[in-house]
Amino acid sequence: MAEVSVPVKRVRVIGVGPGDPDLVTVEALRAMRSVAYFVVSDKSGRGGMPDPLVEARGRLLDRHLGFEPIVVRIEDPPRERRPERTGSEEEYAAVVEAWHEARSQGYEEALLAHPGDAGFLVWGDPAFYDSTLRVLERVRRRGRVAFQVDVLPGISSVQLLAARHRIVLHEVGEPLHVTTRRRLREAVDGGQRNLVVMLNSAIELEGLEDWHIWWGGNLGTASEQLVAGRVGEVLDDVEAAREHCRAEAGWVMDIFALRAPEWEA
Repeated sequence: MAEVSVPVKRVRVIGVGPGDPDLVTVEALRAMRSVAYFVVSDKSGRGGMPDPLVEARGRLLDRHLGFEPIVVRIEDPPRERRPERTGSEEEYAAVVEAWHEARSQGYEEALLAHPGDAGFLVWGDPAFYDSTLRVLERVRRRGRVAFQVDVLPGISSVQLLAARHRIVLHEVGEPLHVTTRRRLREAVDGGQRNLVVMLNSAIELEGLEDWHIWWGGNLGTASEQLVAGRVGEVLDDVEAAREHCRAEAGWVMDIFALRAPEWEA
C-alpha cells in the first residue's frame, strides 16, 4: 500500500534578519506565531559541540513567542568543502547538488512526521544566497507530502551593512554587483568596480589594495564588528575582527562592500 502523508497546509519560510531580534518584521512575527513547529538544520553532530546558529534561533524564538515552541532538529548533512574537491565550477555544482538532495530528505521526513504548518527560520532574507526554497522545491516535486510555501521577507545583511556604515551602496543611477567570495575575482576581471561580497570563508583581496572596503561581521549580533578603509591599510584589521567574531560567537558571517578608487573619484 502506498504511504499516505499528512498534508502540511503551509510551509512558512520566514526571513528573520541578520541576527538582531529587533530587526524581525511584524509580518515575520505573525508568521512565527502561526506555525505548529519549526524545522531547524543542526550541525551539532560535527565534533560534538552545540550548533551556535541553532542556539541563536532558540534565543530569537524565546524573545518573540509567548509560548514554548516545538523545534524539530534535523541533522544537517556534511558538505564537501576541500578546495581540491570543489575547485572547478563542475565540482562545486556537484557538491551543492548532493548537499541539497541530502538536506531535502531530512526536510521531507520532518514534514511527514509532524502535522500542521511548519516554519523555517532563515537568516537575513530567503531570496539572498539561501538554499531553503530550492530544497523545499525538491521535497514538493517528490510528492510524498503536500504543502504550499509562504515566503516572509527579512532585513538582509546587505541592507544592514549599508546602514551600519552610513553609506549608499551606489551612485545615482549606477549599478551594484552582488556576488560571492568564490566569484569575486571573476567579477573584478569582468570590469565590476562596485560590489557587495557575501559567503566569505576567507578574505582574499590581493591586487586590490587601493580599493575601499566597508566590512561587517556577525551583523546585528552581540559579536558584531565593523571595519572600513583602504584595503591595503585595514586588511589586518578585518582579519582580526573576523577572529573576534569567531571567538565570541562560534561562527563568522561576514559581508563587505568593495569599491574601486576610480569609482569614487
